[in-house]
Amino acid sequence: MKYGITGIRRASVAVTVSLTAGAVLASGAFASAATAAAPPTPTITAKGGFVMNNGTAKTLYGKAADTRRSTGSTTKIMTAKVVLAQKNLNLDAKVTVQKAYSDYIVSKNASSARLIVGDKVTVRQLLYGLMLPSGCDAAYALADKFGSGSTRAARVKSFIGKMNSSAKSLGLKNTHFDSFDGIGGGSNYSTPRDLTKIASSAMKNSTTFRAIVKTRSTKQKVTTKSGGYRYMSWANTNAMLGSYTGMIGVKTGSGPTAKYCLVFAATRNGKTVIGTVLTSTSATTRTADAKKLLDYGFKK
Repeated sequence: MKYGITGIRRASVAVTVSLTAGAVLASGAFASAATAAAPPTPTITAKGGFVMNNGTAKTLYGKAADTRRSTGSTTKIMTAKVVLAQKNLNLDAKVTVQKAYSDYIVSKNASSARLIVGDKVTVRQLLYGLMLPSGCDAAYALADKFGSGSTRAARVKSFIGKMNSSAKSLGLKNTHFDSFDGIGGGSNYSTPRDLTKIASSAMKNSTTFRAIVKTRSTKQKVTTKSGGYRYMSWANTNAMLGSYTGMIGVKTGSGPTAKYCLVFAATRNGKTVIGTVLTSTSATTRTADAKKLLDYGFKK
C-alpha cells in the first residue's frame, strides 16, 4: 500500500496518540501499585507505640517510641527474661510459697496467681503464674529465689539489679526497673521501643518463654504443704491469643499511671511482627491499637 505525505502524517499521529494513551495507562497502573504498597499509617489511642520486624529489627512504626512511660505488668517480661537467663537453670526446682508473697498481694491490691502459702511450686509453674494471670506473688517468689543475699530484701534488691543489668546489656538507655512486677516507687519506666527490644530478645533466646507467652490457659499440679496435691488453673490476660491470626504473645500491663499497655507479637507467612503500645485508655482500645499496628506491620 502506498501513502501520500498526508497519509504518513495521519498514521504518525495515530501511533503517537496510541503510545501516549498506553503510557498514561501504564503510569496509572504503576501509581496504583505504589499506592497498594504503602498502606496508610494507622492512628492509635495509646500515647506511645512501636512496631518492628522481629527478624530484621527494621522499624515499621513509631509514635513517641522513645518517651519514657510507666509500664505496669509488662515489666514482668524482664522478670521472666532474667530468670530464664540464669546459668544451670532447673525449671523443675521447687519453691515454697511464703506468707510474705501473699501479704504483698494484699497490701498492694495486686494481680495474683493465687499461690497458697506452704505449697511447693516449680520454677516453670511460677513463670506460668507470672506471665498468664500476671501474678505479682509469682514475681515476688522468683525474685526471692533468684536474687542473692542473706535476707529477702537483699535478694529482691539483687534481682532488680539483674533486671537493670540485662537492660543495659541490650543497650537500652530509656529503661529502669525499681520493682520485679511493675508496682514500683515511681522510677519504673521504659519506652515502646525498649520494651519491644526486651520482648524480642526473650522470644529469640528462650523456647520456654515462647511456649509460655503463647499459652491461652493451663492447669498445673502443685504439691501442698501436707504432701498432697492441688491443681492451679491460670488463664492468659492477653485477649488477642486465639482471636488474632498468628498471635504468639506477649504480655499485658495496667496500672494507675501506666493505664493500659500491651507488648504483642504475631507470625504470618514466616514473618514475625513485634511491638508495644503504652498508656492506652482501656483494655479494649489497647487490643484495637495492637491489631491496627500488627495489620500495618504485616503490610509493610
